[in-house]
Amino acid sequence: MEKLSLCFLVIISLPSAFPQTDMHTKVFVFPKESDNSVVTLTAQLTKPLKALTVCLHVYTDLTHNDSLFSYATKQQYNEILLFKGKTAAYSVSVGGADVFFKPPESYPAPMHFCVTWESTSGITELWVDGKPMVRRSMKRGYSLETEASFLLGQEQDAFAGGFDKKQSLVGDIGDVNMWDYVLSPEEISTVYAGGTFSPNVLDWRVLKDKTHGEGLPWWHSG
Repeated sequence: MEKLSLCFLVIISLPSAFPQTDMHTKVFVFPKESDNSVVTLTAQLTKPLKALTVCLHVYTDLTHNDSLFSYATKQQYNEILLFKGKTAAYSVSVGGADVFFKPPESYPAPMHFCVTWESTSGITELWVDGKPMVRRSMKRGYSLETEASFLLGQEQDAFAGGFDKKQSLVGDIGDVNMWDYVLSPEEISTVYAGGTFSPNVLDWRVLKDKTHGEGLPWWHSG
């Protein structure tokens, strides 16, 4: 499978906006702590979400709080949040509730994550490099609002704002896709291996995004 790596060619300077961009073979690079480097994503949601899958690649080698994926509404700033703590524990938030996962420690390397949640049971899973962690449960019966701010690289402590550089991503992020249903284990394995299943909320290959600060798309190698 392809893995993220630090690479060779800066393709834009910031600030810049893409009405629609094919991000295949590219990643966003966040080179240092910042309270203004952020990628804003545009998604089309027509009804409240009662299930979801979010998958992405991340590469970071610092013992640092890193906000990876943030979906906020005006009512709830942590509607969806994937966050890496200083101790390499990962938290998944839905509707302001949190569950925690502790993947096995390994030498810093690109990692692939998939988060799944569904309302009927509240079952929440974190898949790390194609392998599931122990299931958790939260926010049974909940639904996520559609008027949302989707961000990479910052945690939102206000709608589309309230950034803290101590919670910013330092590293690379790419292959961000989101579905409004739970992918099967077989589908997650395929996504981890580089395949896809027509993401219907966020699609990395036809991404609508706007970058601010020093988050840059770069080429990445295989």
